[in-house]
Amino acid sequence: MHCLGAEYLVSAEGAPRQREWRPQIYRKCTDTAWLFLFFLFWTGLVFIMGYSVVAGAAGRLLFGYDSFGNMCGKKNSPVEGAPLSGQDMTLKKHVFFMNSCNLEVKGTQLNRMALCVSNCPEEQLDSLEEVQFFANTSGSFLCVYSLNSFNYTHSPKADSLCPRLPVPPSKSFPLFNRCVPQTPECYSLFASVLINDVDTLHRILSGIMSGRDTILGLCILALALSLAMMFTFRFITTLLVHIFISLVILGLLFVCGVLWWLYYDYTNDLSIELDTERENMKCVLGFAIVSTGITAVLLVLIFVLRKRIKLTVELFQITNKAISSAPFLLFQPLWTFAILIFFWVLWVAVLLSLGTAGAAQVMEGGQVEYKPLSGIRYMWSYHLIGLIWTSEFILACQQMTIAGAVVTCYFNRSKNDPPDHPILSSLSILFFYHQGTVVKGSFLISVVRIPRIIVMYMQNALKEQHGALSRYLFRCCYCCFWCLDKYLLHLNQNAYTTTAINGTDFCTSAKDAFKILSKNSSHFTSINCFGDFIIFLGKSFVKRSNKLNNARAQQDKHSLRNEEGTELQAIVR
Repeated sequence: MHCLGAEYLVSAEGAPRQREWRPQIYRKCTDTAWLFLFFLFWTGLVFIMGYSVVAGAAGRLLFGYDSFGNMCGKKNSPVEGAPLSGQDMTLKKHVFFMNSCNLEVKGTQLNRMALCVSNCPEEQLDSLEEVQFFANTSGSFLCVYSLNSFNYTHSPKADSLCPRLPVPPSKSFPLFNRCVPQTPECYSLFASVLINDVDTLHRILSGIMSGRDTILGLCILALALSLAMMFTFRFITTLLVHIFISLVILGLLFVCGVLWWLYYDYTNDLSIELDTERENMKCVLGFAIVSTGITAVLLVLIFVLRKRIKLTVELFQITNKAISSAPFLLFQPLWTFAILIFFWVLWVAVLLSLGTAGAAQVMEGGQVEYKPLSGIRYMWSYHLIGLIWTSEFILACQQMTIAGAVVTCYFNRSKNDPPDHPILSSLSILFFYHQGTVVKGSFLISVVRIPRIIVMYMQNALKEQHGALSRYLFRCCYCCFWCLDKYLLHLNQNAYTTTAINGTDFCTSAKDAFKILSKNSSHFTSINCFGDFIIFLGKSFVKRSNKLNNARAQQDKHSLRNEEGTELQAIVR
């Protein structure tokens, strides 16, 4: 029996009957028009990929190029009007920035003088004589090609044609062959121009590299505790939930008691006349009142919702049974993450290749710059929309797969006849029948995400040019889009679950899910809130158990940061 896009189904006798809410054996394709639209959209993305390969010059990005249109490590063709172009750089594979400690960005272009050299200077050069000696011994010329190494110390133009002194020591960056300065001060200035907010990124990566063993150990410990928590929930769910609730109540009562005791101690203290002591007493009193109020509200909620606790326990038990029937559900996020990483790497590669699709233009002094071709900016925008929509599509496929597997396990709870391969069955149903539904749901999320990104970009770009009212309006718009985004995420998840059960299209599934949630809103709200609260307590237990080790890792990171060159060493290697 095919599922129809309505709340009621029509029986063989022609009389309408209510939907059964059970997995359908016979299904039909849903939202096929949206699947065709997504296919057309990806046809455009494939065209952009092909165009980036044909028109782009990924070699310039990968191997690097100098300021005169020569690609390092390659034999080049001359550019008309640029006398220093068209040189054979086969032996000069490294890009050297003549003023690496003071790079500037004008508009979207990097204002720098770059040369192709055979070796990066690994020691600091303090004078032109040392630059000349380095050129004669290593064959790596750090001044503009038109200046012979013999004239480094004699030519009056040497100051403008040679790098600014002192030349910092540098090493070639792996894969991209750029000479990266090694002194911490110069490295920070150099990297902050090439990568936005690189100081923060640098500190994060340095901390990760310096404490990678500790971080790996903490991740393994957190995974072990999470698995232990999951198995504990499976066997002693009721006891564990009551233990969590009891610990929270006792903890809040203890905090309230301590705060009221401190307030009582302040009131009997002879030094209460001091202004600072009065302020402390008021703060303690405020905290005591707030904690007492929270404790009272929580106790009332637990008493009122005590019957819902049983439903929450049953929900956890059903979830554990579903995971027992399909244990590979635990690895589903890993597969999704691997697919997302592959797509993001491909997306970045195409974006960078598009960025190199430009025409050579000769500037003042014979330097060559590459201007983007016409229409490239529209391709960038289209490519960005493809990133958002495809990423949401991949995440939606994960949600639909999990929903289908759990539905199969839930409606087939016979121990004698367990479901066969619920994850593979859910995947096959998704790809054969419901890809259009997933496309439609991911499109709705993308429609909200894109304006959010635009508002955030405009807010960051214009934050210094507008007053408080404009900033307030931007924040209000961003907040509205954020709320709408969260609502659509919740709607999509329920719609995917309904589609997995009834096999209906997106709109019908969303409508049916909304109706059933509205009829049982109090039950769903209380169970969701209480369940989320229990899960939050479990997560807090796993994070707090690692707090001491995290503190030690932070101390090690700070101690390493204080040593000169330690941070840089972790990045360069």
